[in-house]
Amino acid sequence: MNNRTKAGQPQFLADPNKQHFIDGTWRPSASGESIETFNPATGKVLTTLARGRKEDVDAAVAAARRAFEGPWSRFTPQQRMTLMMRVAEVVEKNFDELATLESLDMGAPLARTRGMKAGLLAMIRYLAAQAVSWTGSTIPNSLPGNVTTLTLKAPVGVVGGVIPWNGPLISFWGIVGGALATGCTVVIKSAEDASLTALRTAELLAEIGVPEGVVNVVTGLGAEAGAALAAHPDVDRIAFTGSTATGREIVKASTVNMKRVQVELGGKSPDVIFADADLDKAVPGAAMGVFTNSGQICSAGTRIFVQRTIQEEFLARMVEFSKGIVVGDPFDPNVQLGPLVSQRQLERVMHYVSVGGSEGADLRTGGSRLGGDLADGYFIAPTVFSNVHNDMTIAREEIFGPVASVRDDP
Repeated sequence: MNNRTKAGQPQFLADPNKQHFIDGTWRPSASGESIETFNPATGKVLTTLARGRKEDVDAAVAAARRAFEGPWSRFTPQQRMTLMMRVAEVVEKNFDELATLESLDMGAPLARTRGMKAGLLAMIRYLAAQAVSWTGSTIPNSLPGNVTTLTLKAPVGVVGGVIPWNGPLISFWGIVGGALATGCTVVIKSAEDASLTALRTAELLAEIGVPEGVVNVVTGLGAEAGAALAAHPDVDRIAFTGSTATGREIVKASTVNMKRVQVELGGKSPDVIFADADLDKAVPGAAMGVFTNSGQICSAGTRIFVQRTIQEEFLARMVEFSKGIVVGDPFDPNVQLGPLVSQRQLERVMHYVSVGGSEGADLRTGGSRLGGDLADGYFIAPTVFSNVHNDMTIAREEIFGPVASVRDDP
């Protein structure tokens, strides 16, 4: 049975045409344009999103500025904490819907998206407590006379956030939670491949009394809406998670008004396995350190260094383990890995697999798009390369897919 049919589509998808959420209301793009977003498990159109451009970002930032200087500025720390505790309650109440939207949108198994519940709620409640916890200080002063030096922490203003598609719900709260706690307002540019949880969460926040304009979500392409947000002169802080190349452009754009900048960029994390390791634990640990979320994690341990005396045994076990990983429909409770997020990402990963082989790495398992019932989705088999050297492309560049490189460097 198809679990999605059995469970039914979330009510939020009853209207398949999603607009920006600006100043507490739904708004179409100023241009009237939209973009399609796809269900990565089926390759079919999931919904359409408003195609945001500079005009839409301008409207969202103006709404955030009005809220920051208006009603939101009059909330006391206690009031912000109380509001955020209500936020935690509404997120908890609606978490199954949010998890389902996330799985439909970016392909992660439902077991994974549901598994984020406790950690996400803990984050929101922790940040709620911070609303009444941050303080200034008094500093000894050597000037003559009765002089006291004080430091006062104040909200920075309008915060722009460009969030990624590989974990949109947790990324949303990584920016919005701190902003609400400290009295800032926010404009989120959600990822074009996965915007649904950001839009639905913004709607929920408005329903429980977060003032209009405090949290705004603009959808669209990074080169259009994201770039406009990063360069906007009335945004005081910009946060970005994504590629190193785009991060550099974000930093450059921030100079227009010397924004505060927070960037989390690509990674190529190592995993080191010594000869005395318990391979019953080390093999699944290293494998899932790469393959979790179909390898779409910036901290994925894609470079696996194995002490040479156990390398062949480790490889044999890892190949066997990788072949046993269940890849498929995110709504099947037995599935461990879902699809990659998009056709574009699938092509990128398959390009790296091809380059790995052409540069001399040994493909031990995987390396192919999955067919059969999964042929329409963006599925790839967990992939393991051995005999990988430091000068190879797959050893140096972030692949962002389920591709492990067992290294042979000294």
